[in-house]
Amino acid sequence: MSNAKPDVRHYLQFKDFTREEYAYLFDRSRWIKAQFKAYQRYWPLVDRTLVMIFEKASTRTRLSFEAGIQQLGGMAIYLNTRDSQLGRGEPVEDSAQVISRMSDLVMIRTFEQTIVERFAAHSRVPVINGLTNEYHPCQIMADIFTFIEHRGPIQGRTVAWIGDSNNVCNTWLQAAEVLDFNVNVSSPPGYEIKPEQAGLSGVGHFRLCADPMEAVRGADIVTTDVWTSMGFEAENEERMRDFADWKVDAEMMRAAGADAIFLHCLPAHRGEEVTAEVIDGPQSFVWDEAENRLHAQKALMEYLLLGRVSQ
Repeated sequence: MSNAKPDVRHYLQFKDFTREEYAYLFDRSRWIKAQFKAYQRYWPLVDRTLVMIFEKASTRTRLSFEAGIQQLGGMAIYLNTRDSQLGRGEPVEDSAQVISRMSDLVMIRTFEQTIVERFAAHSRVPVINGLTNEYHPCQIMADIFTFIEHRGPIQGRTVAWIGDSNNVCNTWLQAAEVLDFNVNVSSPPGYEIKPEQAGLSGVGHFRLCADPMEAVRGADIVTTDVWTSMGFEAENEERMRDFADWKVDAEMMRAAGADAIFLHCLPAHRGEEVTAEVIDGPQSFVWDEAENRLHAQKALMEYLLLGRVSQ
């Protein structure tokens, strides 16, 4: 029997929250970011502890969560598989029981989605998916916040996903269902999306495009990711050949909407999935996007621990 508290909320997939909850979270992200920019101290999570469990290494995820909880008045504890029992074969369920009794919030960056789901099922505190093979919800929350900051509401807009149908792509597809926008997906043959893996409930919010130029035509956001994700390094040479025509370049950006923005979750490989001209050009918002991981995740942690806050 699980010792998890029934009222605990987790964030394991993008669809775990409603459209109304995201509207609140984006408003909170904006307010929290404004306090940060104005050097106004805001410490709603004083004495709260975030445990960060990394089975996959990351720069942005660690920095954004660790800095984020500290900027909210709390503290972070970093664990990886080298210095925790998770790497020595302790059942995920047992780790969840122990870790959640000694902390207030847990973020996990790991492999299979089932790992975070099993952990959450036995956790007494909120669990956040920092990335799994299947989903990357915190990234897409930050991406959408970035678009809203610069272009307004995303409802009814079009996102062009160019490249591998990976965890980031899956999460864009979920977000489109929740927030009512559209995603054009263009991937090389053999790398197409699997709607059942993306956890979709319907087919009305995405379109498959064999030609990447068709996918970007008129799009409001053009986005991509590395051709070889973590864990697929053995396929690198094959992927370099297969993805050669799925490089986001200036021609693609010209085919997109006049106000289209380019996003990339980073790290990026210039000359592979995107040209330097695009990622370093005027339509690129990747640095705002990277920073917004910090602010969106602060809003998320506040919400999971305190619920709605009126300011």
